[in-house]
Amino acid sequence: MSTVEYLLHGLGTAMQWHNLVFVFFGVLIGTVVGVLPGIGPMSGVALLIPITATMTSGLSPEEAATSSIILLAGVYYGAMYGGSTTSILLNTPGESSSVVTTLDGYQMAKQGRAGAALAISAIGSFAAGIISLVGLIFLARPLSAVAIKFGPAEYFSLMVLGLLAISGLAGKSMVKALMMTALGLLLATIGIDSVSGVERFTFGIPELYQGLEFLTIAVGMFAVGEVFKTILERDHNDGEIAKISRILPTKQDMKDSAAPIARGSILGFFIGLLPGAGAILASFFAYIVEKKISKHPEKFGKGAIEGVASPESANNAASGGAMIPLLSLGIPSSGTTAILMGAFIMYNVQPGPLLFQDHPQLAWGVIASMFVGNLMLLILNMPLVKLFAKVIETPAKYLIPLIIVFSVFGVYAVQYSTFDLLLIMGCGVVGYVLSKNDFPLAPLVLGLILGPMMENNMRRALTISNGDFMIFLQKPVSLVFLIIGLLWITIPLILKLKGRRVLVNEEG
Repeated sequence: MSTVEYLLHGLGTAMQWHNLVFVFFGVLIGTVVGVLPGIGPMSGVALLIPITATMTSGLSPEEAATSSIILLAGVYYGAMYGGSTTSILLNTPGESSSVVTTLDGYQMAKQGRAGAALAISAIGSFAAGIISLVGLIFLARPLSAVAIKFGPAEYFSLMVLGLLAISGLAGKSMVKALMMTALGLLLATIGIDSVSGVERFTFGIPELYQGLEFLTIAVGMFAVGEVFKTILERDHNDGEIAKISRILPTKQDMKDSAAPIARGSILGFFIGLLPGAGAILASFFAYIVEKKISKHPEKFGKGAIEGVASPESANNAASGGAMIPLLSLGIPSSGTTAILMGAFIMYNVQPGPLLFQDHPQLAWGVIASMFVGNLMLLILNMPLVKLFAKVIETPAKYLIPLIIVFSVFGVYAVQYSTFDLLLIMGCGVVGYVLSKNDFPLAPLVLGLILGPMMENNMRRALTISNGDFMIFLQKPVSLVFLIIGLLWITIPLILKLKGRRVLVNEEG
């Protein structure tokens, strides 16, 4: 079957009535998650994984996995849309990738052009979503075809590269990021060893024999951790919301924004492909590029519509680009895609080279649903801008109990274990303390997810080489991955030692 035929089959899957409902709820919840300052796509996706598991209980395993991933992917790119609303109206980024939008978006709002800024943000996000989707359609399958030829040594080195890339660009300190990666890998070893049957770090607790459940750690660290942060730091917004008058942009606004949207989308998509780069880097680079090539760079920071169009397009395109290494290589390139990968594994679906071969309905159904979702987001965001602006005013006293209820009931519905409920609260406290001290959480989650696969591939490679570790350097592709991983860590380190500022991805 050709790519077009697969895509049409995927569109048929995405257009099933229950999947349309899942897409709609995914993008709607995602937009609200993006609008609410502080929650962010990682917390939103982690929080909804257990809820999707209960919502799809009547479907076959394949259909349940497809519908759940469709909803969670909708939350991911929906949050990218919603993040701009608070940036423009309140000068407060809804999530980290919308930081750059505050520079010109809020200035436009103060000039009475909040509606135009929000509309251009929605149009740019839609265009970026479509461009990244086209890239996803044409790149994901060929890349997975190449990856099928990888052996265990190549896979191990690719996962090392993924971990080093996210550690190299996550948080404010590389040392702290590497410490969190190591902690994630250590947590992944808890349980009974699948090869030797030996108990590892279980301390005689029967609940730990199966290992730590990714879902419990993710919901605890992100969702419950965010609750502790809000309670203990009174971390809610008291800013004044800019008024929205005219929503539709003028012809001049559209003319000024067209080229920045195209440039931001293409740049964002390719940055999203890189492991560890993430949407925040995409939006920063797009803004810098736009300012460099502008005939009037002095306008930037004073309400230039290009300063909204380009970074907003870039961060949405990056979220589409980030799906390619996840689907075709099984390597998450950001914290949110790491959580999405955990959801795949929870449904016994292994993202990677064999995904398009073993689960074509799921793979193409998710890709096609992203087109439907982007269309829904445009239709939702244009007329409902004023309504989403009201969501910002939701008091923390209503929001916190809701998050706690979803976390507790969601995890219990999947795990049926009171031990996991205690673990959620413990992870919430740990997550709050770590994030308060600038320890990024994304590398920990990635280490926890990739740890068992890394160990498995390392053992297989060493079995082939009779215990000789040189196999990882003797295989050319494996060696290339290890060299790139080393450079990814050392280059930012050298730049920091020379006193240069290094852009970091603070997702997590």
